[in-house]
Amino acid sequence: MELLKVDGQVDVKKLAVNVLVPVVGGSIIGMFANQGSQEKYDKLKKPSFSPAPWVFPAVWTTLYAAMGIAKYRADEKAKLQNARSKTSLPYDIQLGLNFLWSFLFFKWGLRGTALVEMAFLLAAVTFTAYRFSKYDKTASMLMVPYIGWVAFALGLNYSIVKLNAQ
Repeated sequence: MELLKVDGQVDVKKLAVNVLVPVVGGSIIGMFANQGSQEKYDKLKKPSFSPAPWVFPAVWTTLYAAMGIAKYRADEKAKLQNARSKTSLPYDIQLGLNFLWSFLFFKWGLRGTALVEMAFLLAAVTFTAYRFSKYDKTASMLMVPYIGWVAFALGLNYSIVKLNAQ
């Protein structure tokens, strides 16, 4: 449980809020964005490297929890230097872009727009990890799997756009 400690302590309430916001928020966004879109998605041509549908919620839940822990650690370390906004603003932007992507791709069927948006998301997540590294290396490292997954998802999104071009 050392991962959860910052300077030897854990603020359980702050940690819980930081983890629950992306986990619960992602679940709610997913529910609304994917409502009625699964049939359309199933009909799309997908590349051979497209994961099975059950992989996405499992991976996203894990990534959302890790990013929540990362935010908690970075915020706590930045707070010691009166610099919390330097970690919160990039994090909030990337989380907003993350949530928006589901609507663009699934709900509204704007797959090309979603592709462009995901490129911005990848940049925002990378910048967030960089910003976190200024205050806490562990927080930054917790963002690395998320960067990898978004890069993979960008390739998947691109392939779906190409395979389904009309």
